[in-house]
Amino acid sequence: MRRMPNEQQRLLAITILAGGLCGLAAVSFHISTGFVQSWCINRATSAPGHSWIWWTILTPALGGLVAGLGLRYWVPAAAGSGIPQVKVAYTFRSGRITFKETVGKFVLCVIQLGVGASLGVEGPTVHICSGVSSLLARAAKLSPRNCRRMTSVGMAAGIAAAFNAPIAAVTFTLEELIGSLDQTMLTGVIVAAALAAVVENKVLGANPIFHVPHHYELANSSSLISYAVLGVLAALVSVAFTDSLLWLRGWFKRLTSVPRWVHPALGGAATGCLAIAAIAFFHVNGIAGDPYKTLTMALTGANGLTVVAMTVLCLLKLAATVTSYSSGGAGGIFAPSLYMGGMLGGAVGYIDVAVFHHSADSIGAFAVVGMGAVFAGTVRAPMTSVLIIFEMTNGYGLILPLMIANMSAFALARHWRHTSVYDALLEQDGIFLHSASRPPFVPRVKALLPPELPDDAEE
Repeated sequence: MRRMPNEQQRLLAITILAGGLCGLAAVSFHISTGFVQSWCINRATSAPGHSWIWWTILTPALGGLVAGLGLRYWVPAAAGSGIPQVKVAYTFRSGRITFKETVGKFVLCVIQLGVGASLGVEGPTVHICSGVSSLLARAAKLSPRNCRRMTSVGMAAGIAAAFNAPIAAVTFTLEELIGSLDQTMLTGVIVAAALAAVVENKVLGANPIFHVPHHYELANSSSLISYAVLGVLAALVSVAFTDSLLWLRGWFKRLTSVPRWVHPALGGAATGCLAIAAIAFFHVNGIAGDPYKTLTMALTGANGLTVVAMTVLCLLKLAATVTSYSSGGAGGIFAPSLYMGGMLGGAVGYIDVAVFHHSADSIGAFAVVGMGAVFAGTVRAPMTSVLIIFEMTNGYGLILPLMIANMSAFALARHWRHTSVYDALLEQDGIFLHSASRPPFVPRVKALLPPELPDDAEE
């Protein structure tokens, strides 16, 4: 009689399968979002005459209304970035994410991001991929401990496929989710991240996310002063972003005079108005819809963006992301934080050029470093913030400026606001991941999760 595969053998097989399927799910999600964006927000912003103004407001507002109805009456757990929800599932539910939650996240994020919400695809990709790996783990009848491990596998695969950054995917999963080294878990994370990146490369190409023509490096040691200043400013932007997000989110929670399913439409209309300002004054978007095209302009050395434009675009993106997310929308904050950082870094680069009379090519280098600095201050994943910039830009000549700016932003942001953005959002909902042993918190977590999740998650 043939011996049945044991638990460890099933775990390895499911990990390999999850890596490939998560890569396919991520690619499908990104292609679907891009298709909807080209048909909705891109057409709205390029409409003839002055009609583009009204379409730019109406499109994200209507999309927010549809998404709001879906979040209110179909799958409430699909709201938000996705990473906080994965952390809750990992901590309290042995990583269990339902099929309904996974599909709902895919569909509603495609709608909301496609119509112009100022949010990113990366957080939802993590949520979707974690859902795929969770479904596979349950289908294979893995133990609660190994089901929990499969959540980390999904997170790593999602980050790897979203950013084409498998190394950063491993470090992010360690920093943000696992928090300690587990040899079995780490092996699965590495395998899944590599496989997801391979699938993404085969379908979408092996190029880095950003095509930066210059191989930037530290050309002048005096620029280190400016990079240190950039780290301080990035910390300020990170804290202002987190505090604004929490304040407006709390305000929407208290807004009971308007039905909750209408809230995302209000955020969409506000985002459209901010996008109009960017297009009217600076002839670029990046506020509503895909931000990476405009961000690439900053990374290639300003390319027509003035210091005023970069500064204002940073502030507009901050405001648009706050309104899109806090109103109850579905989408991530990875891409917006990178956009804000790139624009902030480019603006500081202009000042460095003016003060020290350095080459204007360094403006793009400052934009690259700024992305990592704001990311580090917001997400509080310092190792990932360095590695992800390397993998996204394919440039390794800025290691010292990146370390100075990123560590400065991380340390100052943590000093000014002790809690990271994801934990702060959960705490606003009454979920304290680091105090799970305290009795009042577990029931509140269960109340906020989908009702179809089983209660036998504790190990």
